[in-house]
Amino acid sequence: MQSTHAIDPCNRPGQSIQAIDSERRFGQAISTVTQKERAAITIRALRTEIPEPETELVHQDPYELIIAVVLSAQCTDERVNKVTPALFEAYPDVYALAKAEPDEIFPFIRSISYPNNKSKHLAGLARRVVDEFGGVVPQGTKELMSLPGVGRKTAQVVASVAFSDDALPVDTHVFRVANRIGLTRNANTPLKVERQLKRLLPVEEWSEAHHLLILHGRYRCTARGPRCVDCRVLPACRYGQELQKLPAPRKDLDARRGKYYCATRRHYFDEPDVHTDRYGTPQISCPRCSSMNVFNSKTGATTKRPRDYRV
Repeated sequence: MQSTHAIDPCNRPGQSIQAIDSERRFGQAISTVTQKERAAITIRALRTEIPEPETELVHQDPYELIIAVVLSAQCTDERVNKVTPALFEAYPDVYALAKAEPDEIFPFIRSISYPNNKSKHLAGLARRVVDEFGGVVPQGTKELMSLPGVGRKTAQVVASVAFSDDALPVDTHVFRVANRIGLTRNANTPLKVERQLKRLLPVEEWSEAHHLLILHGRYRCTARGPRCVDCRVLPACRYGQELQKLPAPRKDLDARRGKYYCATRRHYFDEPDVHTDRYGTPQISCPRCSSMNVFNSKTGATTKRPRDYRV
C-alpha cells in the first residue's frame, strides 16, 4: 500500500501538474485541494524558500539548548542569543548553574522577558537535572516536562533539536501560520493545532515542518505585516486568498472631508463604529448605516480585515 505522502499532491484527476504549477507561478489560488494536499503544497513551497530550516537559538549541547529555549518564552531568539554567551561563560554546565541562586542568575538575563521568574526556573531546572537525572538533560518529553519552566512546547523543541525525536512544537508563529494557511480547522489552542498538523503530515516531516512554519512566520507571514504579494505559499493560503478578495484601494477620496468614507451611503465621517463580522473579527463600520464597506480616506485602502489568529 502506497503511503499518502508518497503521492504527488498535485497529481489528481481534472488538474494536471502543469496547470497547478501555472497557477502557482501567477499567484492564483489552487482550487479544490484537500487538507493533506494543502499541507504537502505548503511544505514543498517553504522548502524552496528555506532550504535548511533549523533553530536560530545558538547552543552547543542539550544543556545550553534547554536554557536558551526556556529563556525564549515570549522573547525573541535574537535577544536570547545576546545574553546567553555571558550566562554560559559564568555557568558553563548544569552543575555550575545548579549551585547558583536566582538572584545571581538575574543580572545575566535582566533584559529577557520575565527575568525574575526565569531566574527561578533556571536554578530549579539545573538542580533537578543534577539531583534526579545525574546531571544529564533527559531525552523524553515527559521527563523534560517535569523540569521547572519546561512546558509542552519547550520539551518538544529540546527533544526534537537535541535528540532528533519526532516532534511538532507549536509556538505563536506556528499557531498563526497554520491557521492562516488553512492547515487547521477550528484550532483555537496550540494543542489543537499540534494534533491537527500531526494528522496531516508524515511523522518524519514533523520537526522540519516546525522549523519551516516558525521561520515563515518570523520573517514573512508576520503578525502585523505579512508579505503576501510574492509569497510561495499564497496559492494554497486561505488568508492570502481572503486578502486578494478585499476591495481595491480607491484614488477618488478626499481626506479633508473626513477620516473614513462609507462606500454604501457615500459619505465621509470621522468617528467610526466597530462591529463584529460573522467570523468574529472586529471591523470598522459606518456610524449611520453600520456598513462595513468603509475606506481610509487618506490611504484609500479598505478597513476590512480577514479573520486572523493569535495565541
